[in-house]
Amino acid sequence: MKHLRFFIALALFAPYFSSFAQEETEENKDMTIKGQFEEMERKSTNYRSGNGVPYEVIRLASLNEVKSNIFDTINTAYESIKDLSATIAANKAEIEDLNTKLQDTTNKLNTVTEEKDSISFFGALVSKGTYNFILWSIIFALLLFLLFFIYRFRNSNFLTQQAKTALADLEQEYEQHRRRALEREQKISRQLQDELNKQKK
Repeated sequence: MKHLRFFIALALFAPYFSSFAQEETEENKDMTIKGQFEEMERKSTNYRSGNGVPYEVIRLASLNEVKSNIFDTINTAYESIKDLSATIAANKAEIEDLNTKLQDTTNKLNTVTEEKDSISFFGALVSKGTYNFILWSIIFALLLFLLFFIYRFRNSNFLTQQAKTALADLEQEYEQHRRRALEREQKISRQLQDELNKQKK
């Protein structure tokens, strides 16, 4: 009795098991073009002509299905190629735009760096080294002029002091000479007066 129930249950659930196994087989089936050809070849039958040449007989529906799948794959590939070409063109344009911006940024950076490393000197940009050389040359030249003028001033001052000393000596000598001359004049005047007084007597 138990065996009978088992067989009845097995008979009732057999269609479900077969459909489940079929679904599992469908899921594991290789759906690539190669897999479809292999499946079509596996399901084909052999045929040998009268002269002994072997043939494979394939169902037309299977062949049409594989052909349709091939065309779908080719169309999909063409669409992918078209999309990829558009993406590549867009990426190329974007890369060219970025390269242009990079070149512009590089030029601006070079300009800023040049301006940073340079100093405006009478409206012209010169490097800091050249500017420092020019500046120190001017300072050195001014220093030389200053030393030259100091030397000339000291020399002139020395000559002026000598001239003042000589003038003072000359004035002193002139004063002494004037005083002696005045004394002689006074002495001569007294002598003359004395002679006149003698004449009157």
